[in-house]
Amino acid sequence: MLTMREFDLLSFFAANPGRVFSRDQLMEAVWGEPFFEDTSTVTVHVRRLRAKLDDDPAEPRFIETVWGVGYRFRP
Repeated sequence: MLTMREFDLLSFFAANPGRVFSRDQLMEAVWGEPFFEDTSTVTVHVRRLRAKLDDDPAEPRFIETVWGVGYRFRP
């Protein structure tokens, strides 16, 4: 079962498949907060989503890390 924030994040990704978003962009779009110093909450939520969506979170199928940029959803 997803938390409300996990659902919001997944919904945002699903509405924008293939597009890469930085942690800052995700904070603003999903949390409604402009950039602030600590965006680790995005990282934590992505990790939790991977654990719930993928058989092997170490080899994510749906939420891909684009190194140096951010994350993208692969349908």
